[in-house]
Amino acid sequence: MARPSFSGMFSAVDLPETIPVFPLPGALLLPRARLPLHIFEPRYLAMLDDTLKTSHRLIGMVQPREVPGSDERKLHAIGCAGRVTAFSETEDGRYMLTLSGISRFRITRDQAGFTPYIRADVAWDGFGRDLGPGEDDPGFDREAFLKLLGRFFASRGLSTDWDSLREAEDELLISSLSMLCPFAPEDKQALLEAPSLSTRRETLVTLIEFALRSGNDEEKMQ
Repeated sequence: MARPSFSGMFSAVDLPETIPVFPLPGALLLPRARLPLHIFEPRYLAMLDDTLKTSHRLIGMVQPREVPGSDERKLHAIGCAGRVTAFSETEDGRYMLTLSGISRFRITRDQAGFTPYIRADVAWDGFGRDLGPGEDDPGFDREAFLKLLGRFFASRGLSTDWDSLREAEDELLISSLSMLCPFAPEDKQALLEAPSLSTRRETLVTLIEFALRSGNDEEKMQ
């Protein structure tokens, strides 16, 4: 299976200083991965219309974070920008689109009030690896990982194409599962901020093991 090459469309100097950001709890985008989105709110329809007029067509996906003791929600500082690589409009005016992950970024300043959606000044330094070729994970024990994943999927009543998982390249497998597994937004943020593919895989394993232990504890309490 060939590695996606859409990150190769950009170099560090091509990345814009300001991008629209889409705060969507639990929706994780990673470099060199694809995220399908369904957009229907008027402010985000406006965001997409404006984005399609730009040369870069980038939208930043970020996780909102709760402020302790307050109903206010802020944004995590680190997100991941994706390029709109496919979109279609439904008869009732909604959009189905695909974001192809380009690079993570750090928000330096919100530009609130200029548009109905959030725009932010962002910095791309520190994430140069995201624009390079796909990563490998030399320490990856795939069979042990798939056995653990099988237990997790069984505990959640989930199904998958196991042959495809066995054949997928390391990065595609780990990124896809990081994005698709039903973890809390803070856990998704930890997966996003992992500095390498190996640490993302280790974080993913830790989250799966914790979920399995928590499930066993709940069963014992019932």
